[in-house]
Amino acid sequence: MSLFKRNPFGHILFVKKWIIRILGVLSHRRFNKFNKLIIEGSEVIKSLPENKVLFVSNHQTYFADVTAMIHVFNASLSGRVDSIKNVGYLWQPKMNIYFVAAKETMRSGLFPRILAYAGSVSIDRTWRAKGEQVNRQVKMSDISNIGKALNDGWVITFPQGTTTPYKPIRRGTAHIIKKYKPIVIPIVIDGFRRSFDKKGIRIKKKNILQSMEIKKPLEIDYDNDSIENIVKKIEHAIEQHPSFLKVLSEKELLEIEESNKNREW
Repeated sequence: MSLFKRNPFGHILFVKKWIIRILGVLSHRRFNKFNKLIIEGSEVIKSLPENKVLFVSNHQTYFADVTAMIHVFNASLSGRVDSIKNVGYLWQPKMNIYFVAAKETMRSGLFPRILAYAGSVSIDRTWRAKGEQVNRQVKMSDISNIGKALNDGWVITFPQGTTTPYKPIRRGTAHIIKKYKPIVIPIVIDGFRRSFDKKGIRIKKKNILQSMEIKKPLEIDYDNDSIENIVKKIEHAIEQHPSFLKVLSEKELLEIEESNKNREW
C-alpha cells in the first residue's frame, strides 16, 4: 500500500488502517471480556464479493454496534468462524468497509470525528436535526456518496435511523437497494442496549450477553419488487416488525420502555 494512497472519499488508507487497529485493540475487551459477544452466521461473510454489499441491521447504540461488526467481519475474513478471539485479525483489516451515520452525530466531538475517518459515510438526516423534528429533502449528494461506498466496498446501514426499537424502516434504504442493486445482508443484534450507554462508549453493565446474527442474503427482485415490498422484507429480516413485540418477555418490554425514556428518535 502506498503511504499516501487514498480511498474514494479522500481518506489516507495508511492513517485509516492505524485508526482501525488502535480502536480495535481498545474496544476488543468490550465484546470478548467485560461482556461476551455470541456470533452466529459469520461464515456468510467469507463468501461475499469485494464490493456492492449492503448490511442492514437494527440499531441499539451510536458506535458500539458498528464497532462490533467491524470486529466480526475482519475476524471472519481471517478464517475465524463465529469468534473474535485474538485481535490479530485487525493487523490487516478490510479497508473498504463503510457505515452510514448522521453527519450531526459524527461531528459531535473528537472521538466521533476519529471514528468517521475509519469509514463513515455521513449524511444529513431528513427527519431530525439538533434534537428537533424536521422535514427536509434528501440530498442527492448523500445518495451518491452511499453509492460510491458500495461501488468501492461494503456498507453498513441502520435503516430505522434511530436506536429506538421497532420504529419504521426508512424508505431511503429501499431506494438505494433499487438503484445500486447490492447484495443485502440482514444482521440482528441484541444486548448492546443493556451493555452500553446510548453512544456505545461507556460500559453501563458488565457480564451482559451480547449477540449478533448474520443472516443469508435477502432475496430481492431489483426490477419488480416495490419499495414497500423491500421495506417489509428488511423489517422482518432484522426482526423489527411490530409482530416481533409479541414474542418478547415482560422483562424485555420493561427494559425497552425504560431505555426509550432517555433516547432520541
